[in-house]
Amino acid sequence: MEPDKDSARGLAQMEGYLLWNAEVEEARRGASRFTQQLPWLTTAQLEDVERVYVADRVALSRQSLLRIADRAGELRGEYTARYERLRARCVAASVVAVGAASGTCTALTLIGR
Repeated sequence: MEPDKDSARGLAQMEGYLLWNAEVEEARRGASRFTQQLPWLTTAQLEDVERVYVADRVALSRQSLLRIADRAGELRGEYTARYERLRARCVAASVVAVGAASGTCTALTLIGR
């Protein structure tokens, strides 16, 4: 691969890693806030509730990200197809315009003789 593409891919991976870690940390903070509302639980119970809360939140986040990634792929395909059709129409219109201009020039040359 080209160095620029490798660098861009590496930066995107690092960004994804940092964003995912921020999501996990936010899940931990949410779990802590949740368990603070349950003062009657023992330390072990609090830890279990926090662990389950974090695991559930991380699983939901992963599902959301997968749905978003799938939809982004679908949209990329749809827009690529639209772009290809538009490009084909533009090329066809250009060919017709050049042909019409060429035909007009030829007709004017023949009439002028």
